[in-house]
Amino acid sequence: MSTNLQDRPSRLDDEWDRHRPAVFGVAYRVTGSVADAEDIVQDVWLRAAAQESLDDVRDLRAWLVTVAARRAYDVLGTARARRVDYVGPWLPEPLLTGPDIADKVLVDDTVGTAMMLVLEELSPPERVAFVLRHAFDVPYEQIAEVLGKSPAACRQLASRAGRKVAAARPARPPSRTERERVLTAFRAAYEKGDATALMELLDPDATYTTDGGGKVFAARKIIRGAARVAAVLLRVGRQKSVRFTPTEVNGEPALLVLGALGPEGSRTDRVRAIDTVEIENGRITAYRRVINPDKLPALHVRPR
Repeated sequence: MSTNLQDRPSRLDDEWDRHRPAVFGVAYRVTGSVADAEDIVQDVWLRAAAQESLDDVRDLRAWLVTVAARRAYDVLGTARARRVDYVGPWLPEPLLTGPDIADKVLVDDTVGTAMMLVLEELSPPERVAFVLRHAFDVPYEQIAEVLGKSPAACRQLASRAGRKVAAARPARPPSRTERERVLTAFRAAYEKGDATALMELLDPDATYTTDGGGKVFAARKIIRGAARVAAVLLRVGRQKSVRFTPTEVNGEPALLVLGALGPEGSRTDRVRAIDTVEIENGRITAYRRVINPDKLPALHVRPR
């Protein structure tokens, strides 16, 4: 059956734009990949467009979300197999959010970078059950259709995943204002090369993780301890002429890293990395930098 635009069922034509953020949202939360999520969105649209009629679908959003979840579940299995051979630490693909982003994205407390890493620790069935139940309020009967399990088993999966997620969450998550304050101070200290100020902003047990994926030079192990993290950050900053611009990633304040982090060694306004942080009690406990070019958006940023 043709899937040209003129052949689309009118209901899909009318409602797709409204439901697309949810389709992308479940796919991204399950896979941790913007590229995979975009592919899944296209697959879901094609499947929906191929239906002779959607008039019998009572809740089109729920139907689209479960179709996306089933496809994402399949993709996740392949992706996890690929990550076994991933070079160095793996970080979720950054999702640019905020008012300047053209495509609408559903943002809540299940899409932050730290949360995405927690989801990565769940088994695939736990992850799907948690995302569908806690982020999209999908009934267990529909989750059972996605996972091929009984509703009772899916309830247990979602409950077990919820306990693991709750145990990993900080007791007092920082407010957006606190995040912005710490990042502003960090940016100033970093760009001035002020080691003392950096040390004051880093938790004594802070970690620094870089995801290069073997595509660019990056540390292949997590760096631990405030003194070592500060030293590495400052050394990279001096060597690569690093500078920042504020942005929003996965619903939280973050930094775009601009400058000569690429192989050409020239200073440009192309994004070379995206930095996100975890903050507790006003200090950075985890600093994460994605420099794998496959995970970076093709952006050019005006200097500030």
